[in-house]
Amino acid sequence: MPLSDVEPRLDSTDPSAQFAAYLDYYRAVVARKLDGLTEVQLATSTLPSGWTPAELLIHLVHMERRWFVWGFLGEQVDDPWGDHADGDPEGPWQVPDGVTVAALLDALRAGGQRTRTVLAGHDLAERAAVGGRFAAEPPTPLWICFHVLQEYARHAGHLDVARELADGATGE
Repeated sequence: MPLSDVEPRLDSTDPSAQFAAYLDYYRAVVARKLDGLTEVQLATSTLPSGWTPAELLIHLVHMERRWFVWGFLGEQVDDPWGDHADGDPEGPWQVPDGVTVAALLDALRAGGQRTRTVLAGHDLAERAAVGGRFAAEPPTPLWICFHVLQEYARHAGHLDVARELADGATGE
């Protein structure tokens, strides 16, 4: 995973490579924003909505897997809504007891590797498999990439605010 806070400078005509580079970048942004927070800060909300940095992290881990593995590939996954209380997609984010931020960061990295493999092995115009997340009108990986990229960008911004409120740290 890139350690730089510099936006990717990949200038490729391969959209899959561009998406992979930007998704790697945003995963690294999330990891950097969490680095240096104490266990208490990771598990404490500073926002009226009530989510914690650790809960945002588990959401991102599950979100990417829901879209690329369960969604596009159509593979069954354990507990696809495991980032939500009681597995309810409408429920609040929740980190199960005993799950550490270190384990979630490992899962984020592993999920990123799986996404890169999916993008390298499939045309962006293909349709997702039916039978996993999708029963009808499955999207293309192109649409999924845009959706997942906007999720990461939006939540990285949320994490910017949460981090500033937690300890005053600002910046990319």
